[in-house]
Amino acid sequence: MISQKMADAVNEQIKAEFESAYLYLAMSAYLEDKNLKGMAHWLKEQFKEEQEHAEKLMKYLYERGARVVLEAISKPAAEFGTPHEVFREVAKHERLVTDRFNKLMDLAVEEKDYASQSMLIWFINEQVDEEADVGDVVNKFGFLGDSNSSIYLLDKELGQR
Repeated sequence: MISQKMADAVNEQIKAEFESAYLYLAMSAYLEDKNLKGMAHWLKEQFKEEQEHAEKLMKYLYERGARVVLEAISKPAAEFGTPHEVFREVAKHERLVTDRFNKLMDLAVEEKDYASQSMLIWFINEQVDEEADVGDVVNKFGFLGDSNSSIYLLDKELGQR
């Protein structure tokens, strides 16, 4: 059985995962509107991953006999700036998500909840990949620049995800 404190914290993370998904969907729509279909596709895939993460956390709570309580999520922005700014914002957001999972792990350690610690290791490892993936995109903007031809090439590459 999972403690109520831990279940509440996991429920908060479920909300955060759905908010992340919604943010990435908004960014995808923004870039789609700019006719950057490859970048929009990359973010749509990110949207799907965040939904899967929320569902994985929900399944964990069910398995531990805890109740899933879905809370309202925040409305994301509609404007995000240049494509480079969009991906810098994604990188910043992923660091925030990593911090949230680290705090969840701190709580699991404090609670001596070994099952939650085991489950959270998967997410912590996943965040290493998430930060590296978006970091690669941000770095490519850094050395390609923001010219139309650079954006075109990067858009084409990101569409292959």
